[in-house]
Amino acid sequence: MQNVEQDLRLEAALALLERQSLEAVKVIDTRGEVIGVLTRQEVESAAELKERLALSNQRGSSTGKDATEVGANPASDLLAQVPTQRLLDALHDGVYITDGRGVTVAINQAYERITGLKRSDVLGHHMQELVRRGYISKSVSLEVIRDGKPVTLVQSLRDGRKILVSGLPMLAHDGTLSHVVTSVRDITELLRAKHAQEQLRQLHSLHDTYSVSSGTDEQSLELVTSDATADCFALAERVAATDVKVLIQGETGTGKTLLARYLHEHSTRAEGVFLELNCAALPEGLLEAELFGYAPGAFTGANARGKQGLLDVANGGTLFLDEIGDLPLSLQAKLLKVVEEQRFMPVGGTELRRTNVRLLTASHHDLAARVKEGRFREDFYYRLSVVPITLPPLRERRSEVIPLLQHYLRHFCQRHALVRRLDPEVLELLGGHAWPGNIRELINLVERLVVTTTNEVITSDVLPAEYLAAHANSGWDDSMILGAITAPEDGSPERTLKEHTEALERRLIEQALEKHRTTRAAAASLGINQSTLVKKMQKFTHTP
Repeated sequence: MQNVEQDLRLEAALALLERQSLEAVKVIDTRGEVIGVLTRQEVESAAELKERLALSNQRGSSTGKDATEVGANPASDLLAQVPTQRLLDALHDGVYITDGRGVTVAINQAYERITGLKRSDVLGHHMQELVRRGYISKSVSLEVIRDGKPVTLVQSLRDGRKILVSGLPMLAHDGTLSHVVTSVRDITELLRAKHAQEQLRQLHSLHDTYSVSSGTDEQSLELVTSDATADCFALAERVAATDVKVLIQGETGTGKTLLARYLHEHSTRAEGVFLELNCAALPEGLLEAELFGYAPGAFTGANARGKQGLLDVANGGTLFLDEIGDLPLSLQAKLLKVVEEQRFMPVGGTELRRTNVRLLTASHHDLAARVKEGRFREDFYYRLSVVPITLPPLRERRSEVIPLLQHYLRHFCQRHALVRRLDPEVLELLGGHAWPGNIRELINLVERLVVTTTNEVITSDVLPAEYLAAHANSGWDDSMILGAITAPEDGSPERTLKEHTEALERRLIEQALEKHRTTRAAAASLGINQSTLVKKMQKFTHTP
């Protein structure tokens, strides 16, 4: 294709095309750079338009009328004076123009910026040639030429970016296709934003499914500690600021999740996400997919776009794996790699992914015993239990029982819009209960009492039978009772029943105080409230 200078006259350009039988020529500026393509069709149309304008001007002069007097539009005249290329370059979206045969005749600066292609790469070239060279994946211009109607599609560039391309046919006066004008918009950032939105939606879904949200009963629990648990939370606070692995052990319902969240909230990751997954709640295949995620099309029924696992979603935050003792051995080996290298392989994936997550684990099993049984990997156990913390059962934390009862009473009264209060006798009965289900049992009982009781005051007659029977067997054996009634402390030969009862009561209180050191703890162990215990102590003090 021959080059022509930008100031070439129209007549000269037409003569050149006819003389050399050319269909198009490249137009170069004073610096020798290609700024456009001039086709024979455009030159002929321009020549025809010039003739019509000249004829119109002759008619206007013969009548002695000014152009403005025959309806000329000054704004249109000014616009006509602006070079077409400058108008195209002022647009933010890319513009790509071909003639009716698919030869590129113009592009703007935005197209160069979006695609990385230069004018010299495409001007004068047919669209089929550009597709063959791999500059674009497919041509919307050729689609428009073939179908004769507007076409919109997504193209892939050589660097992997995506562009949205919309082609519009331009018809000549005789109805034939003269040009195809294509607008181009970079949608790579739009797709990234959409992907980020999907990730956020997935994060919210995972968070609702696996994490302890602020509306749950356990999360609403105020921190209540006793001598039995104060050391646990003190140790947790000391190690929270580090990324050391913590293994929390204890019976079901003792508050292991609460302690894990306490570790998270006192760590440098407190602003990050906290996710919880119960390893005993899912089958092995699903558990692996939830932990590690999976690649697109990894298995039948898988999401076509793949799915992020919790190790990805919790990146920068904390992942709490409850009931880790029930994790299958095969998954223990895979999770061990995450603990050691902070890397993992999604299901069906081919590349390792990195993650920066703090792993906290918990189990109600004795993991050391499971290691001996061959049901838990020894290397995995020692990796997880750098700092082991054991939460004692609620029966060993009796001073926490009454505060927990009062807390959950307020919580469920507010939730169900009811007014309820516990009779002092009920507090004494429940304070002496063994609570085999620990805090979870206590939560369930309080909610049951709140919603089933018809009176404002919850009395002992509405308590389930097992709570009354437990109080009847207080745990004091016959030898203690006989010891109190057969050895009068004052040396008198005989005592009344009341005196024997008071002596027994005094001995039990003294033993409880000697064992628990505080009146609150002693009262809880005896199944009475603290004020009752203090009154009895005052009575014993004034008794001769």
